[in-house]
Amino acid sequence: MKSVEIRPKEILIVDDHPAVRKGLRGAIESAGYICSGEAESKVGAIAQLAVATPDLLLLDLNLPDGSGIDLIKWVRKHSPNLAIVVLTMSDSREDLLAVMRSGASAYLSKGAPLEEVLATVTLALRAPHTFTSKALPHLDGSLQLSFALTAREFSVLKALAQEGSNKEIAGRLFISEATLKTHIAAIYRKMEVGNRFSAVTKARAANLL
Repeated sequence: MKSVEIRPKEILIVDDHPAVRKGLRGAIESAGYICSGEAESKVGAIAQLAVATPDLLLLDLNLPDGSGIDLIKWVRKHSPNLAIVVLTMSDSREDLLAVMRSGASAYLSKGAPLEEVLATVTLALRAPHTFTSKALPHLDGSLQLSFALTAREFSVLKALAQEGSNKEIAGRLFISEATLKTHIAAIYRKMEVGNRFSAVTKARAANLL
């Protein structure tokens, strides 16, 4: 019986600073990943994504030709399962919430140690539909304006907006189906809805999704 060869994960780096791209490339290649390419702008990233299929997009939030948020939204329309890690200097709660809403997998400060960057990349590759950030505890205050959802409940709500059964969603979020059902029950109670369709519809009407 032939052994199955595991292909190294490929990462596309998008940042307008050459020194940052060089440092990130060295770090991810030292960790055993492949840098499938580099881009310094939103247009450059889209051009590369049109001809390549990386496993993860590592990008800055502020690009010379537009916001990284716009790039994330474009990617999510064409590659719903691509892992996306935002690496930025911004410490704005508004930016963090916008990144969550856009469909990214993680939000990380450029001041974070390379070990933390690599750990975040690994987690995002394993579970691209989750959202992680060390700043999440500070975000709950913002989410109080959004039906009093916790950050974890918000991640579950985003997952509910995608296709799939509870079992499939739980698998993508790397939680048990029982835990997922507990989160769903809390979401329905807080949003005052009785089913998944109503929760997603109400969230979209409130500009959460």
